[in-house]
Amino acid sequence: MPEEPDLPLWELMQTSYVVARGFTEVFATVGLSPVQFGVLASLADGEDLNQAELARVIMVRPQSLGEVAVALIERGLVERDGPGGRGRRSKLRITPAGQEILDRVLPAVAAFNAPRAMGLSDRDAAALTRMLRTVRGTLSARHEHR
Repeated sequence: MPEEPDLPLWELMQTSYVVARGFTEVFATVGLSPVQFGVLASLADGEDLNQAELARVIMVRPQSLGEVAVALIERGLVERDGPGGRGRRSKLRITPAGQEILDRVLPAVAAFNAPRAMGLSDRDAAALTRMLRTVRGTLSARHEHR
């Protein structure tokens, strides 16, 4: 039987589906989607961001983020620093309720990311993280120059 060719990006894409399912289950325990978690985690770093900035940070389209922001605002997990709306650059910030939800889910996120949970040693997990960041940075830069 012929050996399968090494197609690392294809493997990465296939793996991403499995990882996305796992994260979806983790975040669902606190009623969040992966994108909502990304918003809360990004805002928890202490910097208020507008929707365009948040979209870049969590790598989603700004239009997609608009609906997510509204849902988080309606739940009281995020608030705007101004009226917002078309053409206005209001910033978003995490609320105490949003921080509480984030704090509740972070241990499960850490457990899901634990090297042993992935079948890796600490050293291999660190190497994988470095390699994934390199691939993401390289491919992102290539797409930005188009």
